Amino acid sequence: MTDPTARDAETVTDETGNTTAPEAADPVVEAKREAAEFKDKLLRTLAEMENLRKRTEREVLDARVYGIAGFARDVLAVADNMHRALEAIGPDLRDAADPKVKALIEGVELTERELMKILEKNGVQKFSPQGEKFDPNFHQAMYEVPTSDQPPGQVAQVIQAGYMIGDRVLRPALVAVSKAKAPTSANDNPGPGRQ
Repeated sequence: MTDPTARDAETVTDETGNTTAPEAADPVVEAKREAAEFKDKLLRTLAEMENLRKRTEREVLDARVYGIAGFARDVLAVADNMHRALEAIGPDLRDAADPKVKALIEGVELTERELMKILEKNGVQKFSPQGEKFDPNFHQAMYEVPTSDQPPGQVAQVIQAGYMIGDRVLRPALVAVSKAKAPTSANDNPGPGRQ
């Protein structure tokens, strides 16, 4: 005879109260489902690895181009001081100088040129925006100059040149920006006896 409890394990009661035999899991369907899951996981992993490879390439390239930015910023102070020293020596002082002082001046000029060449070799470019339209991304305005020679918003004077490394600003150019002159009228100027 059969055990009634064993028979209950073989039958399943559904929601409507009907009893049915459990469906046997089809091994082919189950294998296809697992294969689809593994394929999906594989494709996602491959995409993640490709994204990681591209991101790493970008970071390595950025490190090559911009890795010297801190050092270059520090060296710019030296370049600025050399430039200011050479500007302080006027042409009349150069002509009147004795040969030893002239040799010293030439040595400083040579050193400045070599320093600029090395900066350019490492991707640092000097820019002087004289006459260009003011751009706060590349220029730092120090003051405004009232003028009628240039339209308002133009760089009227470069106080200190700027530098770029790659496509990034290493140091903005310090500039004076032109603005329209205030109109003068006869009423603004007090005449004799008016005060």
